[in-house]
Formats: sequence, structure tokens, C-alpha cells
Amino acid sequence: MTPRRSLVDPEASRFSGAKLEDFQGKLYDLCKDHNGCRFLQKKLEDPNGQYLQSIFDEIHPHFVELMTDPFGNYLCQKLVERCNDSQRTAIVDTIAPHLLQICLSMHGTRAIQKLIEYLSSAHQIKTITNALHPSVVALIKDLNGNHVIQKCLHCLSSEHNQFIYDIVSENCIEVSTHRHGCCVLQRCIDHAVETQKNQLVQVVTHHALPLVQDPFGNYVVQYVLDLGEVQYSDGLVRRLIEHVCDLSVQKFSSNVIEKCIRVSEPETRRALIDELINQSNMEKLLRDSFANYVIQTCLDYADQDQKAQLVDRIRPHLASIRSTPYGKRIHSKIQREQQQSRYAQRQQHHHHHHLHYHSPPTLRTSSSATTTNSLPSFHPTYQDDTNMPSATLQYNLLGNTHPLYPFP
Repeated sequence: MTPRRSLVDPEASRFSGAKLEDFQGKLYDLCKDHNGCRFLQKKLEDPNGQYLQSIFDEIHPHFVELMTDPFGNYLCQKLVERCNDSQRTAIVDTIAPHLLQICLSMHGTRAIQKLIEYLSSAHQIKTITNALHPSVVALIKDLNGNHVIQKCLHCLSSEHNQFIYDIVSENCIEVSTHRHGCCVLQRCIDHAVETQKNQLVQVVTHHALPLVQDPFGNYVVQYVLDLGEVQYSDGLVRRLIEHVCDLSVQKFSSNVIEKCIRVSEPETRRALIDELINQSNMEKLLRDSFANYVIQTCLDYADQDQKAQLVDRIRPHLASIRSTPYGKRIHSKIQREQQQSRYAQRQQHHHHHHLHYHSPPTLRTSSSATTTNSLPSFHPTYQDDTNMPSATLQYNLLGNTHPLYPFP
């Protein structure tokens, strides 16, 4: 019979009941080992902090390497949480010259984010922000590094993260048109104080034309529009008005133009739609796979008079575009509009007619209603069932031998 294999990891068992003194001088090696790292983390959790100084003394010189280590980075994070102010300052001073390479590492980025959370003095903050300053754009565009910049936005005061707003403003197009950059710029807006938000929106508005045509930049412009603040959105939309036709036939910018039509102030929306109504090649817009959606949005949001103008411009092309998938939608939208309009006119005419003349319902009287003075109850029978009220009405009418019968 073969003996059962132990499920206990022999490597792990060498740490059970072990004392820190047993590994004195070898802690650096333990940090890079899965079980050794866990052993040291447990020692750091000691409520009296009796092992903190001895672990710190051995580990601190190797912090740059350990922060980027698959296991060591966890010990670095725990040490940053538990250490005192002067120990944290020593860590900051050690890693600052190598900050960029640590931030770009998939393990290092987590350790630096933890450090930023626990910065506890003006010196520490200044040292880290000075080290980040030359590399802000590179970090923003990096899969791992962008999270460090976002952590600064989240944890540092507006005074201490202003350097990020200045650099992003100077490099607005490069940042906004990048996969990670467009997300970071949106987070910049989220965490901004009023002056910082004004600073960013001003520069986004200035560069709106290239941004709306970009696969990532268009999201930055839409984000500003979605803030729902007229002082920001109105200037942005007006920047695009004279280019609205060109932007409507492009994939990314057409989405932005649709949003502009939806969120604009009434006067600005009219100016946008006017540009589309007055342009010469309406058929091209109707046939275009992107612009047709812009036209549909115009039909949904235009004032009544502009809608009528737009329909007049579209109508000559309806027959030729009906066969296209987009044309079909516009055709049915206009038909619905016209039906609703005709129905509304009929209702208005009907209402107007009834104001001048109310003919009484035609009643079939029962033969029993012949007495002179009695006032029998009648259930009126309506000749036209469509006008029949939902509840049965009780009419007390004059008998048919009354001097006033039949009614004049």
C-alpha cells in the first residue's frame, strides 16, 4: 500500500511556528518567495509592531526591486501601511529616482498606488509629484501607469495635483486621442475643482474639431456635453456649427453631432439644424450611413417650423431613397409625422366645429313615453356607436306630447 501524500506544502510547513530571528539576514530572499512573503506579512500584522523595524531595516534598501516583484510588492504595500512617518519618508526618497520604471510595471503600479494613498507629509508629496512630473503623459498612455495618475487625482489635494491638469491641458490632443488617455481626462474632469474644470473644458473646446473626429477624442467631447452645464456645452456646440455637414458623414463625429442636437439650448439647436436644412446636397446626407441618423435626430428634436422646412427639403428625395435601409426609416418617420399632423388638424377642425354647433344625439323614444306630464327616463341609443360614451347616461327628457316637443 502506497502511503498517502501529504497535502501540506513542505515549503509552507518550514514557516509554521518559525521565529523571525531564524531568518535574520535572509529576509530579502523570503520576500521573493510565496510562502516567505506571507510569513513576513503576518509578522508585520503583529499588533505591537515589534517586528516592523527589523523587517524594514533589511528590506528598505531593496524596495525598488521588490515593488516590481510578483510576491515582494505585497510586502512593500503592507510595509507602507504599517510604517511610521520617518520610515515612509525613507521609502519615498529611495524609490523617487526610479519611480517611472516602477509605475510601468504591472506589480509596481499597485505598490505605488498604495504609497500615494499613505503619503503623510508635504516632503513626501512633493518628492513623489516632482518625480512624476516629467513622465505624466507617458504614464497616462500606459496600461499600468495611468492608474498611478488616477490615484493622484483621487488622493491628492487640488493644489498638489494641479501639475497633472497643467500637463494634460498642454497635451490635450495627445492625451484625448489615446485609448487610456481619454479615460484619464474624463477622470480629471470628475475630480476637478471649478478652476481646473474651466481650464480643461476651455482647452477641449479649443480642440473640439479634431477631437470629435477621433475614435477616442469624441468621447471626451461627449463627456463635456453630458455634464449638462450650459456654460460649457454651448461654446462647444457653437464651435462645431459651421462644420456640421462634414462632421455628420463621419463615423465618430456624427455621434457627437447627434448629442449636440439633443442637449443644445433651443437657439443653438436651431442654428445647428439650419446648417443642415440649408446645405445643398441633402440627398447625400440621406443616403449616408452616418448622416441619416443625424437627420433622424433633427426630425425628433426640431421646432415645428424647422421640422416642416426639413421635411420639405427631404420630400423630393423620398422616392429615390426608399429602397435604402436608412431611407426607409426616414420615409416611415416622415409618414408618421404627416399622419399625426393630419390627425391633429382633423381634431382641431372637429373641436372648432363643435364649438359652433352641438347637435343633440338622435334618440329612439320608447312607445310608453306618451304621457303629458311624466318625465320618463330614457337610455339614449346613439346612431353612431363611435361617439357612444363609456358610461350609460340617464336623460330626463320632456314627453313627446309636451308643447316643446319635437326639439327645435
